[in-house]
Amino acid sequence: MENETKERHLLWTLFITFVKIGAFTFGGGWAMISIIQREVVDKRHWIENEEFLDLLAVAQSLPGILAVNISVSVGDKLRGMRGSIVAALGTILPCFCIILAIAIFLTPELITGNPVISAIFKGIRPAVVALIVAPVITSAKAARIGWKTAWIPVAVALMIWSKIPYLSNPILYIVLGGLTGWWQLHIYNKRTKQQQ
Repeated sequence: MENETKERHLLWTLFITFVKIGAFTFGGGWAMISIIQREVVDKRHWIENEEFLDLLAVAQSLPGILAVNISVSVGDKLRGMRGSIVAALGTILPCFCIILAIAIFLTPELITGNPVISAIFKGIRPAVVALIVAPVITSAKAARIGWKTAWIPVAVALMIWSKIPYLSNPILYIVLGGLTGWWQLHIYNKRTKQQQ
């Protein structure tokens, strides 16, 4: 009975945490990352920072919404399938309700024709940029990207931005990054066996 109460409490906390994240974050998945990291890693201590970065890498390479992918992974780690469903619902529900309310009450003419609403959206833009830049810097520090390795993300970003056929495809760099990581692990394991 006590275990069941703890289980329900954790699932409820998981749901409420991701409801707050989904309801108060503007700017999409990347803007949510710093808030998810603060709640899940720093405040609740559900996962370690290194594990969060791994989850982030996996969530980015999977199809679907970044924030939902991360919430599903966190929920799965804490309470398996039930945790995944609860965390995903917590992330999706507020966004769904807000978009539904906007679709019902705010027409495009009302948004563009109303100076107050236009001013609100213009004011939100710089905050969204800051919310996106913050996790990039945090992730770079946690991934130990220094001056020697900083050229890799810069080069990849420039290649994607260049619009050169085939070379501007982000999937290419995800596959190359995965293969490079596998190759480095293979070399590391080989050296470790030779030293033993």
